[in-house]
Amino acid sequence: MDKKLIINARKPKGELGSEIIERMNESHEKLAQWGVSHLKIKENDVILDIGCGGGVNVKRFAEMISKGKVYGIDYSEVSVEKSSNMNKLAIDDGKVEIIQGSVSDLPFDDGTFDIVTGFETVYFWPNFIEDLKEVNRVLKTNGVIFICNEAVGDEDILEEMKEHIELLDMKIFSEEDLYSALSISGFTNISTFRKEGTPWVCAIAYKS
Repeated sequence: MDKKLIINARKPKGELGSEIIERMNESHEKLAQWGVSHLKIKENDVILDIGCGGGVNVKRFAEMISKGKVYGIDYSEVSVEKSSNMNKLAIDDGKVEIIQGSVSDLPFDDGTFDIVTGFETVYFWPNFIEDLKEVNRVLKTNGVIFICNEAVGDEDILEEMKEHIELLDMKIFSEEDLYSALSISGFTNISTFRKEGTPWVCAIAYKS
């Protein structure tokens, strides 16, 4: 394991950060396609992708809407640059906006978004419950939070990923963890999904 490279998965920096973003764009594509299949995107939705990384999912959503707008936010300068480059045309058209910032203090008004997504990112949120409450704040009433993770917190997965978990100081959530945290944070109508034969998990919940 290349520790210097892997540690950039948390907050990409410099050339190694750029390299890991490129790898994640490719390696997470099947996961993202599976996850997004559970979402219903409307042409006028306003969407926020938290931890937007290389901007692949921002681009995906921008191609699924016609009258709405897609925002990406990431606390990594390299990620913001990569995401901005990938979505340059849509940014120029006013359809996409990429911002550097933190999930813990989202720079948006209450009730801004129809959908807020997090692909492979909640592992690193500083305070999961409080950060979920911040997501709840920026969602419209009946808005959707969508979480998509490549690893679920089952005992065998936790053991298999032990070295990565320690290196990256990451939290791997079980389906029960996700359900409980979303409920505590004020979300309702919570559903979790698993892809058979994989450790993939996603969760969808609504702001009441």
